[in-house]
Amino acid sequence: MTAVVVAIFVLSYALIATRRLSLLPIGRPAGALLGAVLMVAVGALTPEESFAAVDADTIVLLFALMVLSAYLERAGIFRRLSRAALLSFQTPLGLLMGLAVLPGVLSAFLMNDAVCLFLAPMVVSTCRRAGLPMGPFLIALATSANIGSAATLVGNPQNMIIGSASGYAFSEFLRCAGPASVVGLALNAVLLRIYYARRMPPSFQRDLPEDPVGGDEWPRLAPFITCCVTLGYFAGLHLGYTTLAGVMVLMIFDRREPTVAFGRVDWTLLVFFSALFVVVAGLAKTGLVELAWSHASGVLDFESASGLGTFTAAMLLGSNVFSNVPMVLLTGPHLGELGDPALGWVLLAFTTTIAGNLTLVGSVANLIVAEQAKEHYELGFFEYLRFGLVSTVLVLAAGVPLIMWTMS
Repeated sequence: MTAVVVAIFVLSYALIATRRLSLLPIGRPAGALLGAVLMVAVGALTPEESFAAVDADTIVLLFALMVLSAYLERAGIFRRLSRAALLSFQTPLGLLMGLAVLPGVLSAFLMNDAVCLFLAPMVVSTCRRAGLPMGPFLIALATSANIGSAATLVGNPQNMIIGSASGYAFSEFLRCAGPASVVGLALNAVLLRIYYARRMPPSFQRDLPEDPVGGDEWPRLAPFITCCVTLGYFAGLHLGYTTLAGVMVLMIFDRREPTVAFGRVDWTLLVFFSALFVVVAGLAKTGLVELAWSHASGVLDFESASGLGTFTAAMLLGSNVFSNVPMVLLTGPHLGELGDPALGWVLLAFTTTIAGNLTLVGSVANLIVAEQAKEHYELGFFEYLRFGLVSTVLVLAAGVPLIMWTMS
C-alpha cells in the first residue's frame, strides 16, 4: 500500500509542479483532484478521513477574501489607487518605487493572489499608454505582493493554513513577521532601483484611468467595511467568518444577487487546495513523512546558525520543487522537533512565502501577473530569475535573523 500511495503522490506532484504534463495535460487543480480521488480509491484514506483532512478555516478565508476583493474592485478602489499613483509620482522611476510598496501593503490584508489579479491589468495598461518598459513593473508587482503577504495570517494561502494550525493571533503574528516583511519590501525596492533605473525614461505621459463611478454607497462603504474587517482581525475574531461578515454587509447593501462577485472567485484554486489537503494527508498516513523528519532533525533546528540556515535552504528548495503550500502541510506538524514551535511557525511562513519570489513559477501570484500580461508582454523565466534569485536571497538573509531577534 505504501508504494501505491507514494506513486499517487508523485503523480499528483508531477502534475502540480509542471504547468501541463505532456502525458496527462490536465493542469494543477485537476492533478491535485486526481490524487485525492486515488487516495480514497486505493483505501489510503476513507471518505470521512478525506473530508476531515480539508482545513475548512483556510478554505472559508480564501473564499471570503476573494469575494471581498471582488467588491473592492467593483467599487473602483483599485482603479482609484492606480489613478492616485499616477498623480503622485512624477517620474517613471518614482512610479516603479510606488509599485514596489503599494502591492505589498495591500497583500498583507487582501491576499497576494487577489491583489495581483486586479492590479496586473492596470499595470499593463499604464505601461502601454505611457510607453514604459513592462518587465520591471510586472516584476515589481509580483515580488512586492509576495513579500508583503508574509506579514499577516491573511496575506497568502500558506499563511492562512499556518494561522489555522498554529493558533497565532493576528496581531501577534504581525508583530513577529511584520518587521521582516517591511525590511524585505525596502530591500526589494532598492534592488529594483539598482536593476532598472537606467531603463526608465526621464518622464512619461500620464493617461489617467477614468475615475470610477457607481452606486452612492460603493466608494465609501467598501473600503470602510474592509477597515472594519481588519479591525476584527486585530480584535482576535475568527478570520474567515469576520471576512464573511463584511462580505455579507456589502451584499445586503448592494441589494442584488452577487453573481458578478461570485464570478470573480477563483473556484479552481479552492478545489486545488481542498484536494491538496487530501493528497498530503494520504502520504502522511504512510509514516514516511515522520521517518524523513526523524533523519532530518539532526541537521535542521532553530537553535544554531547552521541548523537555521539549513532549515531556510530546505524551505526555499522544497517550496520551489513541491510548492509552498505542500511544504507548509508537510513541515508544520514537525516544527516542535526543531525547537520552539511558536518561532517555527513564523519562520515557516516567512521562508516559504519569500521562496515564491525565486522563480516565475514559484508562486501563484507570479503566474497570475505573467498570465494577465501575456497578450502584450511575455515575462520570461530567466528575465524573472535574474532579479528573483538575488531578491530572494537578500530578503531571506535579512528577514530570518530579524525574526529571530524580534522573537528573542
